[in-house]
Amino acid sequence: MTSETTVAADIDTRLVGVRTPPISAVGQWLALSHRGLIHVVKNGEVVFAIISPLLLAVCFYVPLRRLMDLGGINYAQFLMPIILLQSIGFTGSTAAMRVTIDMDRGISTRFRALPMHRSIPMLARVSTNLLLLVLSIIFATIICLIIGWRPQGGVMGLVLLYSFALVVGVVVSMLADGIGMVAGTPQATSQVIGLPLMILSMCSSGFIPPERFPEWIQPFVRNQPVSQITNALRALDEYDLDWYHIGPAIWWCVGLTVTSAVLIAVGTRKAALAR
Repeated sequence: MTSETTVAADIDTRLVGVRTPPISAVGQWLALSHRGLIHVVKNGEVVFAIISPLLLAVCFYVPLRRLMDLGGINYAQFLMPIILLQSIGFTGSTAAMRVTIDMDRGISTRFRALPMHRSIPMLARVSTNLLLLVLSIIFATIICLIIGWRPQGGVMGLVLLYSFALVVGVVVSMLADGIGMVAGTPQATSQVIGLPLMILSMCSSGFIPPERFPEWIQPFVRNQPVSQITNALRALDEYDLDWYHIGPAIWWCVGLTVTSAVLIAVGTRKAALAR
């Protein structure tokens, strides 16, 4: 039992004469996670998690399939990692908006006034994001199977593919959470996340090979994080463990994790000062 919980219980005893049993940290985490899941369902995020990979497949696979087939590329296999990654990006965007809405409505301030550890609301958001992420990845996989994607690396390839996708999803959700905490408002968060995400996605090797881009932008296309993570997902799908293909993506994940930790620390300090 923490000192804050003990003080709260003592106050309850003095006020009503009954000692309220303290709620464990696990119970608090479960309660806030349940609250997050209810909001995800009510806000329609579950529906968008299903629709977003479908729209992506329709917008890119349908018009570009014939062109890519003429170039000797199986476009369903080529497109699958970026559909998976876009589903992860969608989960991160909604995570950032969720935390800024809580801050904008003063809910985060109320949480800080309660006798709970300051990490519990963030851990509850991570668990909610993880469940939404799994749901989005499942439907993205179904869409990819429908358009013609087939696993190439056997069981181990699938295990590594989805394990890495989940790791990337958690990292992106934490990064988005930190951006939302620092930005503070839904409007600022949408601007900070929306435009960079769109530029990185469109100028990546996810939709077309880097060689199809103008020569002056090809170095950026090859080396930016969306391209490197997409390349790693393609390699894992084929059970290719060559460090040349997956190493840069791992380093990007490490860098994004450090960045998210810094942003969350800054956002937490900002909230504490504004209290």
